Amino acid sequence: MASPPARLAAAASNVVGKVLHGGVADLRPMPRVLIDQGPNRSVYRMTTSKGTGIGSGPPVLLVPPLAAPAICFDLRRGCSLIEHLVDNGRNTYLVDYGNVAFSDRRLGIEHWIDEVLPRAIRKVSEDAGGQGVHLVSWSLGGIFSLLVAADQPKLPIESIVAVGSPVDFTAIPIMAPFRPLVDLTGGHLLTPIYRALGGAPSYLVSRVFRATGISKEITKPLAILKNLDDRDYLAQIEAVDHFMDNMIAYPGRTFGQLYHRLFRTNDLAEGTVDLNGRVIALSDVKVPVLIVAGENDTIAPRPSVERVVELLDNAQSVRFETAPGGHLGVLTGRKARGTTWRYIDEFQAEQIAAAT
Repeated sequence: MASPPARLAAAASNVVGKVLHGGVADLRPMPRVLIDQGPNRSVYRMTTSKGTGIGSGPPVLLVPPLAAPAICFDLRRGCSLIEHLVDNGRNTYLVDYGNVAFSDRRLGIEHWIDEVLPRAIRKVSEDAGGQGVHLVSWSLGGIFSLLVAADQPKLPIESIVAVGSPVDFTAIPIMAPFRPLVDLTGGHLLTPIYRALGGAPSYLVSRVFRATGISKEITKPLAILKNLDDRDYLAQIEAVDHFMDNMIAYPGRTFGQLYHRLFRTNDLAEGTVDLNGRVIALSDVKVPVLIVAGENDTIAPRPSVERVVELLDNAQSVRFETAPGGHLGVLTGRKARGTTWRYIDEFQAEQIAAAT
């Protein structure tokens, strides 16, 4: 532990950084090259910190959820999953959905699992010389990745990592108080609202996300004062605030499907989802899967995430792990660097070795 004078000097330096330089977090995005673009789809090949080269070997495609910005994988320098993968020589790609406008309100889940992700996967494989693609996804991105793999088995998908991806929505305590009212109204409690708004607006998504960690929001000023000498701690708070300030809206039809199919009727917990008469079963996923749940995740608590392990009965292999952190923290918190990221490295190394 540092001496009091050293801590005081560090605290003074951090205050100067926050006051005079706008903060202590390095929020520069990792360099990237656009390789493909279409509706709600920009696919990037990531390069090294200096933008001078790319990785090698089987490609990794990072798949974000809806509503959350793709910077979830590139939170800040020193705590960026993209930086970690690229610096370890991985051939890394990112799909970014961009902003969702009112004009996108008619887009449903089908748009992402029929068009956006399959096209991104094929382009990444093509760009990497025809190699199979290893998907790393977070939250709803994990559900989309599993549904795509189940629905289109001929896609060049080699493996899937799903971090904090809830499947059993009855196992999410923060939603329990709303269920009686939803059941009482036959599920129509929110329908007029999201239809009128064209979806879930970004400012509402941000506030809901913050509300799930309300205790941390309340104690944050005190925590900052207590850790004023810890530059990494302060940088992480700044990066998370930056992430929260850049939340994206849900398209209306997609939000409606998530609300009625996943939350209200909890279809996916039984292993299938019905999209206008087209049933996709998780049992059709054949590739190896790694599932990671956050130990302190209130949005996707362990039981809601772990349920999928029982549903992937035809996958080549299924590995389940837990790691410290809440919904964002399990993906890119400071402790994720030694837990979730290590699981990803180990899992993908095993799949690559098995394929050679």
